[in-house]
Amino acid sequence: MHYLQDLSRHHELVTDLFKWPKNAEEWGQYKLSDDQVAFYREQGYLHNVKLLTSEQVEVLRSELAEIADPDHPGHHLFYEFSSNESSDPNSVLFHSLGHWRITPGFHDVLWNPAFVMAASQLLGNVSVRFWHDQLFCKPAAHGGVVAWHQDYSYWTRTKSMQHLTCWVALDDVDRDNGCVHYVPKSHKWGLLEKPELAGEMNGLMEFMTEEQKSQFDTAVPIEMPKGYATFHHPLMVHGSHANKSIRSRRAFVLNVFADGTYSDSDEPLLEGVPVIPKGEKMQGQFFPLLYEN
Repeated sequence: MHYLQDLSRHHELVTDLFKWPKNAEEWGQYKLSDDQVAFYREQGYLHNVKLLTSEQVEVLRSELAEIADPDHPGHHLFYEFSSNESSDPNSVLFHSLGHWRITPGFHDVLWNPAFVMAASQLLGNVSVRFWHDQLFCKPAAHGGVVAWHQDYSYWTRTKSMQHLTCWVALDDVDRDNGCVHYVPKSHKWGLLEKPELAGEMNGLMEFMTEEQKSQFDTAVPIEMPKGYATFHHPLMVHGSHANKSIRSRRAFVLNVFADGTYSDSDEPLLEGVPVIPKGEKMQGQFFPLLYEN
């Protein structure tokens, strides 16, 4: 079923895909352990967090198949849409932003209790606001790379740096089909220059010290079953290699920040979104409050 309304107008669940907790006891089942939070603080990431059931994964896969069509009637609601962001036509990376506005499942996954609770804890037990979503899909056999990068290098139009990324697998992911890799503790390096996201895998290297380059020997592949997520710090150096396997590698990303983040630009922060003047708080229709602590 196509939803032709702009779902960004709804700042709550619009389906029964997820159940919003009613009390502290119900919220408690979603809490990360102290050890998990400590691991994130030290390493810059936390993986293998289950966010979705198999049934929820199937709903999102079905919606993805619909909205990947450039002729979808809600296509104008995307902030960005690229059937292939790679400059190499033989190496495909589907990438889009804004699908939360178009289909009810991808809208409601923002208010997935398991996601918002973990996000609040990893940000320091704060209220959480939505930044934007992404889809990253690599087809079997010729899926493209996502170059090594830091997310915040693309987000400096928002301040302060109190952001968080959640990457969720819609397929089982491993080395063969292009899973995410992290360089542990690289979130402590400070802000680096931004490379072309779908360009040369190692484009970031030219902006690094020899000591930093040597740390890539410690890069960790984040292999997970479908429905599981990995969270990472905004300065975490990460990327993913090509998909040469016979399996697809579909994933979506939820980017959030602590409530109180403000605009650092007088330009539109996302394509088609009204300007939030520099110095003003990030809020409103397109940056809803997901969880209030």
